[in-house]
Amino acid sequence: MDTYNLTTVTEFILTGLSDLPEMRYPLFVVFSVIYQITLVGNGAILLAIGTEKKLHTPMYYFLANLSILDIFCPSVTVPKMLKNLLTGMQSISFWGCVFQLFFLVALAGTEVFLLSAMAYDRYVAICFPLRYTLIMTKGHCVQLTASTWATGFLNSLLHTVFTFRLSFCKSNRVNQYYCDIPPVVALACSSTYVADMVVLVVAGILGISALSITGLSYIYIISTILKMRSAEGKRKAFSTCASHLLVVGLFYGTVLFTYVRPSSSHHSPTRDRLISMLYGVITPMLNPIIYSLRNTEVKGALREVFNHKIFSLQV
Repeated sequence: MDTYNLTTVTEFILTGLSDLPEMRYPLFVVFSVIYQITLVGNGAILLAIGTEKKLHTPMYYFLANLSILDIFCPSVTVPKMLKNLLTGMQSISFWGCVFQLFFLVALAGTEVFLLSAMAYDRYVAICFPLRYTLIMTKGHCVQLTASTWATGFLNSLLHTVFTFRLSFCKSNRVNQYYCDIPPVVALACSSTYVADMVVLVVAGILGISALSITGLSYIYIISTILKMRSAEGKRKAFSTCASHLLVVGLFYGTVLFTYVRPSSSHHSPTRDRLISMLYGVITPMLNPIIYSLRNTEVKGALREVFNHKIFSLQV
């Protein structure tokens, strides 16, 4: 078995945006604005849910957790990217890369499981409305949320350990604007078989399980809605699920396109980076917009919060 010095690489070079030197400052402005919108939008959702008692329900409890994830996830990568764009530097320390990858995978994994928990919540609400408050108790919601966060972080710990136990001595140039499993593993000069199998088996089992829960929940939800006789009841039921379905479609669409495809497929690195930006930067910005535009209760709560703030400032 080949042996290498694990300390050969002390830093990585993030080359994801290095082919666009003339666009450094415009990209800095664009991503700064997107990041600010993300923070303000998700912060407004958290403020509305926290201050309005009528939103203290399981559905909005899960939505608050989604907003927290949508604040944390881009915060793992965007500040470093903005710094690199502003200074022209592209380096990240070895341990900086380790922690960035760990938190990115942990938060993304937690979001996968949280979306499944949100789908289950809608399934219980629509298919068992009379038993909803008995099933989705505060304790049960806390348990579901805690399990999603714990599973996401434990899953990430496993991937991070198996990724960085590899030897890196061929190159330190990561073909991405942040540290992620595929571009980092591609730099290894030792066997990547175990790391590849961990990603394939563990991520496959957990991902398919989460996707199955979400899919089955919506199969039962749609079946129940179609059996409703009241057109108004159907409209209300669909409206409670529409925002979540849009978020699920956007999230899984970008994730599947980024990670699940044949290795022999012809694809450009530039297109890959654009898709990863959609997944890691744009989606967290769009989620609060989707929920605030599609949900009358959230819009009403936000309106009341801002009206109260304006009134307080005037007084």
